[in-house]
Order: sequence, then C-alpha cells, then structure tokens
Amino acid sequence: MPKRTTLTLDDDVAAGLDRAVRESGRPFRKMVNEAIRLGLAHRASAREPFVVAASPMGLREGLSLDSISELLDQIEGPGHR
Repeated sequence: MPKRTTLTLDDDVAAGLDRAVRESGRPFRKMVNEAIRLGLAHRASAREPFVVAASPMGLREGLSLDSISELLDQIEGPGHR
C-alpha cells in the first residue's frame, strides 16, 4: 500500500525533478519514486570495500629469490618443466 507523506525538496532537487518530468512526460510521483529507488540502490552498492590486511610471510629458510629456476627446483623438484 502506498505511503502518503509530505516532503520538502531542496531547490536543485526540485528543479531536476521538474526537468525530468518535462523531458519524460511521466508523472511527478513516478519520477520521485524512481529517483529515490536509484539513490537507495546506489547507496546499497556503495558499501565500504573489503580490505585484506597483508602480513609479511618471509621466505622459508634455505630458499632464495635470486634464481627462479633454482627456486622452482627446490620447491617442485628437479625437472619440473
């Protein structure tokens, strides 16, 4: 069931809605509802991004990053290719 309410719009919002009504030919009420739905959908999708806290893991003892092929041999065994 629709909810009837009184709403005070800022001048720029009212002007934007009036312009949208003129351009689309749609009723003011429908334009207001559409604008609010779009705003709510945007707000729901604009949540804080998930952040992973990185931790230094170091390198296992005896391993070196100086030679990738030697490192692969040590990790995967000789003839890994």
